[in-house]
Amino acid sequence: MPKTRVLTEFGMGTSLRRQDYTEAARRALRDALWRNSINMAELFGLDKSEMLIDVEIAVQQPDAVDCATLESTFPYGRVRITATHGGLDVPRPDGAPTVIANAAISVSFDMEPSQ
Repeated sequence: MPKTRVLTEFGMGTSLRRQDYTEAARRALRDALWRNSINMAELFGLDKSEMLIDVEIAVQQPDAVDCATLESTFPYGRVRITATHGGLDVPRPDGAPTVIANAAISVSFDMEPSQ
């Protein structure tokens, strides 16, 4: 069956002083997820473990994001996380910039799309 996207969520997170790109990304994921209760699996009569979760994290230094660590943010589903260039590093007068990360989460299932 084809992979059918059923949901997309967006979030933003920051690391104010530590210039921690992974933590900023984790906060962006939580921003996208914690305000929602995603019941898509039940809606389609599927198990939550069948969720295909594709995540894109955008930061100024994508190589500084530990994508494997971020997978633990999701309690179920098959997660694939990639980091790409984007977000912002906002200069601070006292040194390290404030890091802003953006996250896009897409949830899909292997199923036929509805017409």
